[in-house]
Amino acid sequence: MEKSNPAPGEQPHQWPQGYGYQPQQQQPVIQQQPGVPGEMNWMPAPPAPMGCPPGLEYLLAVDQILVHQLVELVEVLTGCERNNKYRICNSMTQQVYFAQEDTDCCTRQCCGPGRPFEMRIIDNLQREVIHLSRPLRCQGCCCPCCLQEIEIQSPPGTVIGYVEQKWTLWKAKLEIQDAQRQPIMMINGPCCPCSCGSDVEFPVTSVDGTSEIGMISKHWTGFAREMFTDAANFGIRFPLDLDIKFKAILMGAVFLVDFMFFERGN
Repeated sequence: MEKSNPAPGEQPHQWPQGYGYQPQQQQPVIQQQPGVPGEMNWMPAPPAPMGCPPGLEYLLAVDQILVHQLVELVEVLTGCERNNKYRICNSMTQQVYFAQEDTDCCTRQCCGPGRPFEMRIIDNLQREVIHLSRPLRCQGCCCPCCLQEIEIQSPPGTVIGYVEQKWTLWKAKLEIQDAQRQPIMMINGPCCPCSCGSDVEFPVTSVDGTSEIGMISKHWTGFAREMFTDAANFGIRFPLDLDIKFKAILMGAVFLVDFMFFERGN
């Protein structure tokens, strides 16, 4: 995506160090941000196989991804919804990607958890490697013609899959689809997505439901954080040899699950 240049005399937008975009003239590879206490290490980039979308090579050697939403102090104190930001780490807590929502203030305040959004996911080379797009839908609508979905692109502009809510009477059900809209996996929600001292699990199964492929879990983060913020932590588990694009689609599904079940309105 193209970046606009600042107007004369205007200060360029500053992204937090280690979290988001950095100016192109700075160091291209960031293993650890110097001088920032508590900053996380980035996962070193493995060699990319032929035909792999740029940036997805990080997913080759992982069978578990951790997604940590950052707590926004301004949001906690004022109740004004901010753009969500997420750290995406491997099982050794090395940061693999950083994700940031891109919506305007009016949309966030008026549409709440059902808002449409664009989500940019970048790697340690500061490349946008995955782009998520969620259209506006009626949240909690029981009508089959108005169900949730999210589109996953990698590289940005090239669709690799979709996650689409299927109409059911009680348990939530999300269908994982490839770029041609063919179903490849299912995500099955619990009867009640509320957590009280325990994780909430969303099993990932084959399309016919006969075999379990993986698991998306919303982790319990403690009473104080659960009560006063809507910042959620997730874990994704999948087979090590799963197609690399399917891993990216499952990662995109986590953000739809977060907004559908765990993002709270003001």
